[in-house]
Amino acid sequence: MTRDSPHDEMYGLTSQIRRSAVSVPSNIAEGQGRLTTGEFRQFLGVARGSNCELQTQLEIARALGIGETKVIDRAESLSLEVGKTIYAILDTLKN
Repeated sequence: MTRDSPHDEMYGLTSQIRRSAVSVPSNIAEGQGRLTTGEFRQFLGVARGSNCELQTQLEIARALGIGETKVIDRAESLSLEVGKTIYAILDTLKN
């Protein structure tokens, strides 16, 4: 999605979207590599926060007319699915 963003957005919202999108799986992976369930839960929480940031940034992109609506819709849909998955993992870890 960000590849087609205006060049003047490359270091603004586009960069934020990319960082948030990379942060989600990175934090999940780092948490999985930790030694305790508590640490894993903490990193899942960070991933969840990054996913929420991403969803907000996608809404801002939509409002500013950056990116195609269909592509933003798909990105939002995937982000919501990831959020549900993170929540489900957190739920299983607390039991």
